[in-house]
Amino acid sequence: MRICSFLPSATEIVYALGLQDQLYGVTFECDYPPAARTKPIVVRSIFGETHLSSGDISQIIGQRLQEGLGIYDIDQTVLQEAVPDLLLTQAICEV
Repeated sequence: MRICSFLPSATEIVYALGLQDQLYGVTFECDYPPAARTKPIVVRSIFGETHLSSGDISQIIGQRLQEGLGIYDIDQTVLQEAVPDLLLTQAICEV
């Protein structure tokens, strides 16, 4: 099975279950266990390395959601190369 994790907590579970050899993609936030940092990054923040206030972030997220856009960028090339059988993700909570 080929797995891509869109959640840091799911990545940790994959490692805890000993399935790390089946993990072919993670998010930019996946840093535990440290070996997770060696996996290809499939999901990145739309904010990049910018330093925005929480108010600015809230406004941008609200606007993007209103426009039907996501708040993360999925690298389609990396995802296609991973050829996952399973995506581990969750819905965005209402804030």
